[in-house]
Amino acid sequence: MFPEKSVAGIVLTPELKNFIAAHLTDNTDKLLLNAKQYKEIPVAFAVDQILARRQIRDKLPTWYDQPDLLFPSRLSAEQCSSELTARYKQSLLRGEKVCDLTGGLGIDSWFFSQVAQKVIYIERFPEYCKAAAANFAVLKAGNIQVIEADAQTLLPTLQADTFYIDPARRSGNNKRLFAITECEPDILQLKNILLKKSRRLIVKISPMADPTETLKLIPEIIEIHIVAVRNECKEMILVLESKKPQPEVKVVTVNFTASGERQLFSFQWGQEQTAVYQLADTVKNYIYEPNSAILKSGAFQLISEQYSIDKLHQHSHLYTSDQKINHFPGRIFKVRQVMDFSRKKLKQWGKQFPQANISVRNFPMSVEEIRKSSGISDGGPLYLFATTLGNAQRILIDCEKA
Repeated sequence: MFPEKSVAGIVLTPELKNFIAAHLTDNTDKLLLNAKQYKEIPVAFAVDQILARRQIRDKLPTWYDQPDLLFPSRLSAEQCSSELTARYKQSLLRGEKVCDLTGGLGIDSWFFSQVAQKVIYIERFPEYCKAAAANFAVLKAGNIQVIEADAQTLLPTLQADTFYIDPARRSGNNKRLFAITECEPDILQLKNILLKKSRRLIVKISPMADPTETLKLIPEIIEIHIVAVRNECKEMILVLESKKPQPEVKVVTVNFTASGERQLFSFQWGQEQTAVYQLADTVKNYIYEPNSAILKSGAFQLISEQYSIDKLHQHSHLYTSDQKINHFPGRIFKVRQVMDFSRKKLKQWGKQFPQANISVRNFPMSVEEIRKSSGISDGGPLYLFATTLGNAQRILIDCEKA
């Protein structure tokens, strides 16, 4: 028997579903102000469902298209994994039994259930568990067991091939947390017992975390996966095993582009320290900007060595070549002209480039300062890079996407 589709005692009736669908694009503040007009509808609840659905419209289209799904809070929809990142994590699982220790909205558990024989979803908040049980039933995911509990209290009884944990990264005052030592539950305290009870432990942490510092804190890491969507870092995923199969940590960077391409770049952690790069004497025909996942990984020298492209400056993280390097994991630009930078020329450039996309790399002025001084508006097909060459010369590169 399917669990009742309700949260906080409110049943998702056909009338309520129709109301939510009819007002998906409406001003929710006005809906709340006019709540008395809809006597048979719990408008505050409906507004939460509308706002949650807006959060997942682009990042979770499969769930967005299901009108019978419930959302315990708008925050749960804001913080959940995207469809792309959840599907990516399927490849990291090992074994037939997976335990999601911090179930939340249940996105990761549901995607895990598509490749694992059994998934245990554990969540301490009752309303999240009710919503998850109802949603899994709607989605016909019969191999997920929902348990309402604090996962830490169940550790002595749990066993799985893969444990997955996504620690809370907000403090009591709703402040975002980035350091792994500040998150709840404390991975540093739990990792040893979890590794004794499984083949593999997967930990999702903030994409703002420092990979170098994380490796110092957790020596059991065998892989770090940095996942970006449309060039925005979304997740950093740690894979831990009690017995490392190799001495070096593997780093995998992936960026899912707007066109559906998956840009992959992987390396062994120690390779960056030994990589040899060439500094460019001049800007050549093409400029390369690695995607955000690669930049987060810190593979600044290795990307130059692997693709035989010259670095503009040790700290600029822009690269150049005479011949176009196809399938580069990032953006490629065709250089139109290179200009010596001068603050006195900014007004002149404002007339020459009334509209352009501006980026700064290793440069003393911000994008906002350049726009304010030059009057260049944002957008258009042109790209301007304000940067510094290896000889400390400051330049403005005028280019367009290749």
